Amino acid sequence: MKTTVGLGILLTSLSYFLFTLHDGIIKLLVETTAVWQILFFRSVVILAGCLMFGGPSLVEEAVRSPVVKPMMIRSLLLLGAWLCYYNAAREMQLAELTTLYYAAPVVATLLAVPILKERVTLPRWSAVVVGFVGVLIATNPMGMTLRPPVFLALLAAFLWAFSTVLLRRTAMGARTLVQMSVTNTFFLVLTGTMLFQVWHTPSLPELGLSLATGIVGGVAQVAFFEGMRRAPISVLAPFEYTSLVWAFALGYAIWRDIPTLNVFFGAALICSAGLIIIFSERMLSRRQSA
Repeated sequence: MKTTVGLGILLTSLSYFLFTLHDGIIKLLVETTAVWQILFFRSVVILAGCLMFGGPSLVEEAVRSPVVKPMMIRSLLLLGAWLCYYNAAREMQLAELTTLYYAAPVVATLLAVPILKERVTLPRWSAVVVGFVGVLIATNPMGMTLRPPVFLALLAAFLWAFSTVLLRRTAMGARTLVQMSVTNTFFLVLTGTMLFQVWHTPSLPELGLSLATGIVGGVAQVAFFEGMRRAPISVLAPFEYTSLVWAFALGYAIWRDIPTLNVFFGAALICSAGLIIIFSERMLSRRQSA
């Protein structure tokens, strides 16, 4: 963990834990509040935090930043991914949905070759494959048939993977606070257009959860953006699978969902995928420094 890549792995893994916690809070909120409104308030809180830490000069820096256009495109990709994901979730079982959505690390690794010119080593490919097999075992999606929601879930995975690769390209072009400000400004505009149609006056507990969504989501974005600066996509992609382990852990802690035996086998494989990356990158670092 002393290397730049090691720090990237650590930050990205932290971000996936926080994003899973963030999704758990949204799951509590979505019972009474529309997703558009949740995302709107989340962007308000994150933008307020960016301005608090970045100061007034952050606005001018964001407007003049060269990453405005690519971050706008990334915001559209993310919004499309979430809309596809939540629409697919209405008609699909969680196991099916999770398995299809976790095709994203595979797609991201594939896209990293032509777009980012990354050299994907055998251990990196092995980690992606082992992690995906772990997801298959943990979620156990039996009897899945091709129907429109399946294609929506796959489209969500592709859009998320493409947005991740795009982030890696823009990560060096501006500091994290600038990229977060630009991204959440676009989200504020995109979700705000729907706010009047879906508005729900929140109660005090719902306001607290909305604030928590913004705080947790903001810290997760900082960790994710900073992690992407420090390591290649093909190294970080398998660690996205760890969010499934966190999802099962939080499901038990909050809703007392008891995982079945296959979940533990799948989680072991997902952890193994991370270990493959850590040890292979450590060996690579030693060879390069020798």
